[in-house]
Amino acid sequence: MLILGIDPGTAQMGYGIIEKKGHVLSAVDYSCLRTSADLPLALRLKQLFDSLEELLLKYSPQAVAVEELFFNRNTTTAISVGQARGIVLLAAARHNIEVYEYTPLQVKQAVVGYGKADKHQIQYMVRALLALKEIPKPDDAADALAIAICHAHSIGSLYGGHSK
Repeated sequence: MLILGIDPGTAQMGYGIIEKKGHVLSAVDYSCLRTSADLPLALRLKQLFDSLEELLLKYSPQAVAVEELFFNRNTTTAISVGQARGIVLLAAARHNIEVYEYTPLQVKQAVVGYGKADKHQIQYMVRALLALKEIPKPDDAADALAIAICHAHSIGSLYGGHSK
């Protein structure tokens, strides 16, 4: 099963594609989709959407896992992340791919086993769980891989103990 994890953002959207074979997880691809702050928001969102479409066509994941929006003190950031999440939901819906949403707490618990884990602990565990030589860079890509891992670990409970 291929899972696309997304760490939403309009300036930089992290993505990570992992493959789950039985209990073994491996990284297929990861990076960030970037947009220029000089562009109008509508064009930035279109660029993100087009790039997501390319990823979905190239890899045909069976699931998309995205970080759930949580209330943030910075309203501008929350709105921006919400707009980026909308692009992810739309792209997945256009390809009839199921979307699963996870809170930062759920991701930390699934990847590290501790809901208050810091960024370094998460990155270390992402590297270890995916048997990577180095911690994935940039940080948004590592976060996206963590979200995909969270979904991979949640599959059993979502499908009555069986993975798809």
